Amino acid sequence: MESAEKLSVTVTPAMARMIREKVEDGSFGSASEVIRAALRAFQREEEEHAERMASIRARVKASIEDTRPGYSGEKVRDHLRELAAQYSSRGDDSAA
Repeated sequence: MESAEKLSVTVTPAMARMIREKVEDGSFGSASEVIRAALRAFQREEEEHAERMASIRARVKASIEDTRPGYSGEKVRDHLRELAAQYSSRGDDSAA
């Protein structure tokens, strides 16, 4: 185990109360254990965030490098309008 370094930290009254409660209810043996557990959770959260960001960056990069043809918003809207018109005309035929 790494050697410990003593630090002094300032927390809000609510945080201090939560730390004391966790020690008093037996969840942790000391305030230091509560703080270390919180820092480990923070570290995990930071690592997960970094992984999510790397994944997003990879997907954006892949999308930018995609050589398939792109379609403008106008072209997509026109195509959707054509499809909607086809489906609505089918509905008109079945009602007759």
